[in-house]
Amino acid sequence: YEISACLVGSEMCIRDRYGAVQKEEGSEIMQDIECALDLMRRLPPSQIEDNLAGVIDIVPDLTEELLSSVDQPLKIVHDGDSKRDYLICDYNRDGDSFRSPWSNKFDPPLHDGQTPSGELRELEIKLNEAFDIYRDLYYEGGVSSVYCWNLDGPSFAACILIKKTQDHSKQGQPMKGTWDSVHVLEVEIPKKGTAHYKLTSTVMLTIDTNEPGVTGSVSLAGSLNRQEEKSASTSEPNAHVVNIGTMVEGMEIKLRQTLETIYFGKTKDIANELRQQVQSSVLKQRKDLTKQLNSQLKS
Repeated sequence: YEISACLVGSEMCIRDRYGAVQKEEGSEIMQDIECALDLMRRLPPSQIEDNLAGVIDIVPDLTEELLSSVDQPLKIVHDGDSKRDYLICDYNRDGDSFRSPWSNKFDPPLHDGQTPSGELRELEIKLNEAFDIYRDLYYEGGVSSVYCWNLDGPSFAACILIKKTQDHSKQGQPMKGTWDSVHVLEVEIPKKGTAHYKLTSTVMLTIDTNEPGVTGSVSLAGSLNRQEEKSASTSEPNAHVVNIGTMVEGMEIKLRQTLETIYFGKTKDIANELRQQVQSSVLKQRKDLTKQLNSQLKS
């Protein structure tokens, strides 16, 4: 049997690459976007790429808005110059090209592509190094990428991507699954020595098992979105790396706990209600015994 979107509901992160796009509330284009996003929320999350492609075919004028608003499973590509893998998404895309965080080059080559300023590029390199260590410690594999881009004045934005896959075809692996996490940070600098961080985090999780006679065929898929804001000091060296790293680490711990204690527990309860492995006569005996013990304890 298949349980789709039962895991984490159908919450979806709605963002724009350079901040919220302010549109007139009753405008026709805003209504079209809201209808398209509302439709995406109701379609199976395990087929989000096909669903998004279908919606774009229906309303091609909303291609850019939908691509920047709907989170899709991250894809891995290889950087031939640095000999390293990296993740691609809308945040490192310029036209049909994608920028590598390791070499800072676009593939396919793009001579006038948008890249971060020199100072921000140095921060991007440090963040990539830090989250590469974080990914190895927490996920024991997978791929991570960090991208930064300039906003107005000293403010900037960053996107942290992490992807981990598990293939059940390998010996000893009971399931096939994918974890995609997308953390988007907007960093405002109200005054020197202080920064305000606004974090929007999305986790996309898919789990598939196919063990005849044990669990059968089970498919779980969904996404979870949370937001958080905080202000912190930036007077220390590498303060942005420490502040961003701590904030993302804390958010991922919260998301994992939510998935484990609430959504997995809820899915387990539903599955247990659908199928009882103990005979009804045995359950009745247990229930009668519990009543007898309770009555004796009261007396």
